[in-house]
Amino acid sequence: MSKKIKSDEVDLLFQSVLALETIEECYSFFEDVCTVNELHSLGQRLQVAKMLRGQHTYLEIAEKTGASTATISRVNRSLNYGNDGYDMVFQRIKIEEE
Repeated sequence: MSKKIKSDEVDLLFQSVLALETIEECYSFFEDVCTVNELHSLGQRLQVAKMLRGQHTYLEIAEKTGASTATISRVNRSLNYGNDGYDMVFQRIKIEEE
């Protein structure tokens, strides 16, 4: 766990997310908490991570997702040197690599 983000406010956010039970509840909550662009950015990063795990090139990923090479590189760095959060989630929801 990163001490950089640890705070009471972030704990409350994560507890709130863990209380959500359905996709519809997630839409309601996240539409209230995030902007449309923030939600799209988060979704884009997950798609980029999925495609990186599927051995796609940066060019293929950029064309399909619209992500910048900077975003792709940042996600790739997290996949290789981060806290394994993407892989943990992908494994739990059984995401197929493209």
